[in-house]
Amino acid sequence: MSENTAHSPASAPGPLDEYPIHQTPLPIARAATSDRNFYDRSYFNAHNRDGATMLVTGFGVYPNLGVVDAYAAVRRGDEITSVRFSDARSDRSLEMSVSGYRIEVVEPLRTLRVLCEHDELALDLTWTGSFPTVQEQPHVMLAGNRPTLDASRFAQVGSWAGTISLRGEDITVDPDVWLGTRDRSWGIRPVGEAEPPGRAAAEGAGGFWWLYVPLRFDDFAVVVILQENPDGYRTLNDAVRVFPDGSVEQLGWPRVGIDYRSGTRHPEAASLELRTPEGKPLTIEIRTVTGIPLHIGCGYGGDPDWQHGQWKGRDWSSASRYDLTDPAIAGRIPWGVTDHIAHARCGDAEGWGLFEHASIGRHDPTGFADLLSVAP
Repeated sequence: MSENTAHSPASAPGPLDEYPIHQTPLPIARAATSDRNFYDRSYFNAHNRDGATMLVTGFGVYPNLGVVDAYAAVRRGDEITSVRFSDARSDRSLEMSVSGYRIEVVEPLRTLRVLCEHDELALDLTWTGSFPTVQEQPHVMLAGNRPTLDASRFAQVGSWAGTISLRGEDITVDPDVWLGTRDRSWGIRPVGEAEPPGRAAAEGAGGFWWLYVPLRFDDFAVVVILQENPDGYRTLNDAVRVFPDGSVEQLGWPRVGIDYRSGTRHPEAASLELRTPEGKPLTIEIRTVTGIPLHIGCGYGGDPDWQHGQWKGRDWSSASRYDLTDPAIAGRIPWGVTDHIAHARCGDAEGWGLFEHASIGRHDPTGFADLLSVAP
C-alpha cells in the first residue's frame, strides 16, 4: 500500500484507538519507546520432506522508521529466488500488507493465509498450527549497557496447503507433506539503516553463537532456543515440549553436540540432550537437509542488497536470484544465520522442523578460537 502524502497530526486517533487494547497513555500509532529499532514482525518457513524445496517469508512493521516491508525466498537446488517489498507506513492497523504481499489472520493463533504476487515468485498458502503457540522466554542482548535486542516472541509448528508459483511453474503444497514453523516477535532489534558502529564494533564480544530449534512430532512439539557468549556462558536458555492440549513442560538445560562439515562451520547433524521435569533423559538426534542463509535475499543482518526496515522509497519492490555455488555468494554464507530444514528422531518418534544456527568468531565449547576457525 502507498500511504497518502497528506499529513495529519501525529497525535490523531486511529481506528485501533476505539478498542480497549492500550498499554500506555499514547495513541496506538505511537510506540511506547522512541528507540528507532522498535519492530513488529512475522516469520514463516515451509518445506517438503525431501528438502527439494524450501521457503522462508516474513512481514514487518517499523513504526519509528515509518516503514513496512515483506520478503519471500524459495530455494530449489542451489538457487534462491527472492522478492522484496517496501513502502511508507505511519499508521498502526490490523492490516498486514505491503504492495503485492499480505497476511490474513483466519483464526488467531491457528490459521493464517500468506499471499504474494510477483512474476518471479507468487504464493497462496494457508498455515495451520499443529499445536498451540509457545511463548518464548524474553530475549535480551546488550552492547555495554544498551539493549540492542529486547524482544518477545511466540513460536508454532504446523503444516501448509496451497500453491507456490516459481517463475510461472506451479508447485502444489500438500499439507500431508509440507511442514514448517513460524514465529511472531516484537520489541527492539537492529533494523533499517546501519547506525554508527562506535565502541561496540571496536570492542565487541568476539563471537556470536545462536541455536533455534522448533520441531514437530506427531504427538508433541519441541522448541529449543540457546545463545552463548564466546566463553560458553549461556545468555538464553529455553527448552520446552508442548502437547495438543496446550500443556507445556520444561526440558531443562540442553547439552548440545553439533557435527560440523570438515573445513567449515556447516552443521550436518546434531544431538540435543534434554531432561523432563521428572529427570528422565530426552534425546533428539537431528540431520540437516538443506537451508537458506537469512542474509542472502531475506534482509537479515549482513544482507548487502536489502535490510529489514530500510527506507527504499514508496511502493518499492525487487527480485533477485542467487547461485549458492557462485564463489562470491558462497563466501558470504558463513557470516550470518542459516535456517536449515531439520529431520529429527526422538526415540521412535520422527519429526521435522528447523535448525537455525550461527557460529561466528570465537566459541570455546566448540573449540573455535577465532573468526577463521573451522571444524577439523
